[in-house]
Amino acid sequence: MNIIIGITGGIAAYKIPMLIRLFKQAGHEVQCVATDHALQFVTRLTIETLSGRRLYSGLFEESNERSTEHIALKEWGDELLIAPATANIIAKMANGIADDALSTLTLSFTGTTKPVYICPAMNTQMLEAPATRRNIEQLRKDGITIIESGCGELACGAVGNGRMAEPEEIYNNVIPCKIEPLKGKKYLITAGPTYERFDAVRFIGNYSSGKMGYAIAESIAEKGGDVVLISGPTHIESKHSRINTIRVESAREMYATAIEHFPNCDGAILTAAVADYRPKTQTDHKIKKKGDEGLTIELIQNPDILATLGSMKKGCQMLIGFALETDNELANAQKKLSKKNLDYIIMNSLNDRGAGFGVDTNKVTIIRRDGSVTEGSLKSKKEVAEDIVALLK
Repeated sequence: MNIIIGITGGIAAYKIPMLIRLFKQAGHEVQCVATDHALQFVTRLTIETLSGRRLYSGLFEESNERSTEHIALKEWGDELLIAPATANIIAKMANGIADDALSTLTLSFTGTTKPVYICPAMNTQMLEAPATRRNIEQLRKDGITIIESGCGELACGAVGNGRMAEPEEIYNNVIPCKIEPLKGKKYLITAGPTYERFDAVRFIGNYSSGKMGYAIAESIAEKGGDVVLISGPTHIESKHSRINTIRVESAREMYATAIEHFPNCDGAILTAAVADYRPKTQTDHKIKKKGDEGLTIELIQNPDILATLGSMKKGCQMLIGFALETDNELANAQKKLSKKNLDYIIMNSLNDRGAGFGVDTNKVTIIRRDGSVTEGSLKSKKEVAEDIVALLK
């Protein structure tokens, strides 16, 4: 899960490094956004070292990766947590004020359906002021979850309500003990492209990024399942403890690894864009250009991973394949489902904008063995992964 922590200028900010550790140790990604006053209590270096990400604190900083960082982070984050939440940020949120990096991000994020949490932390008199109570009640009405402050010793030395919840309590509210419907199950996932070398420096490949397969693997792991992820060459890494990533390069390597692990799995989802053909001959030397002559490469067929697993499938094992089509999409996908003994096939078309290689979105049609079809809309690959993983039993 991708969690954004918004840090404001309260003494309770000293607890945020421990909170970041709790999230990271559980396998979640953390991005922090801080106000200028927050950085009087906790340093940029500490936050960036623990989170592993650059701290976002200024709308117009030259170091920002994008000119609209608050919009990009809204898309990246699954949940937003404001801790500590001072009276100032609570007032801004309740009244739609966006005048710095954090309040601008917050206004953008609350325009989505994603969860937002705040952890009030302030002097008792400030917390009990009519304006603050009114603002907190407005946030409740807006669907924001309040992780209530507790009674204890405050920064001013007094004892009273307003002490921010402890990191463990915050963590348990944001990441509650979840039902793990796939606990005890194990699934094989393939992702990314394959590369078929024909000399020491060149290969035949494709544009697959692997994002779809990795998103599916993450979704299964978050639901308690164990994953064997066979990945072609990608720039993505998964650090989830339930995902065993095995990196391969060629179609034959992916084939051998898949047939080795599939018998011990409850099912497989094959998203990889596997090369259908490979060069008949390979050389360990670079092929030199010879004048104006062309180059002819003879190709031979690679083994069919999906068809092989379909023939191996036993009992309640589930097999889901992908079909990327450009022509006669539905008919070709249905034929593939039947021919390769699949339970489902996930069809996407290069004719649909936003559904091709390398992008963060996808639009798929789920085709079932009984012939029924569910056509989806354009969604993030994370959301599409959730739809696909929901098919697993």
